[in-house]
Amino acid sequence: MKLRAWMLALAGLGAATAVAAQDLKSPSADQYVPRLGDIMSAAQTRHQKLWLAGKAQNWELAAYELRQLKASLIEAAVLYSGIPVSNVTTLEPSLQSTSDAIDAKEGRKFAKALGDLTEGCNGCHRSMKRSFVVMKVPSDPQPFANQQFAPQARP
Repeated sequence: MKLRAWMLALAGLGAATAVAAQDLKSPSADQYVPRLGDIMSAAQTRHQKLWLAGKAQNWELAAYELRQLKASLIEAAVLYSGIPVSNVTTLEPSLQSTSDAIDAKEGRKFAKALGDLTEGCNGCHRSMKRSFVVMKVPSDPQPFANQQFAPQARP
C-alpha cells in the first residue's frame, strides 16, 4: 500500500518516463540500489546543468535536464521510503513552472522558477534534518557552484 501511495504521488509530478517506470517496482534482493547520496549528487549535477542550459537559452537541453532531474527525484522517493511523499509532491508546482518557462523560452520566468525549485530542494533538506545541505542557484559555471559550503548560522 505504501508503494502504491508513492506511485500515485509521483505520477502527479508528470514524470512517467520509461526509466522511472522501470524503477517504480521494489528492487529485488540481488538488484543494485544506488545510495541516496549518489542519487542526490546526480540530481545536483542535473540542477546545475539545467541552470547552465537555461542561461544559454538552450531550451531543448534545459527540457532534457529537467526530465532527468525529475527522474532522480522519483528514484530517490521510490527507493528510500524515509522521504515523505509530501516532500516530493511539494516540488510539483516549481517543477511545472520551470517546465512552462522552458516551453515558453522565457529566461526571466525560468530564473524565477529555478529559484523556487532550488528553495523547494532546501525545504526538503530541512525537513529531513539535512539543513546543512544548502542548494543555491549557481553563480558561475564552475562545478558545484549550486551548493553553499559555508556552515549556516544557527538560529
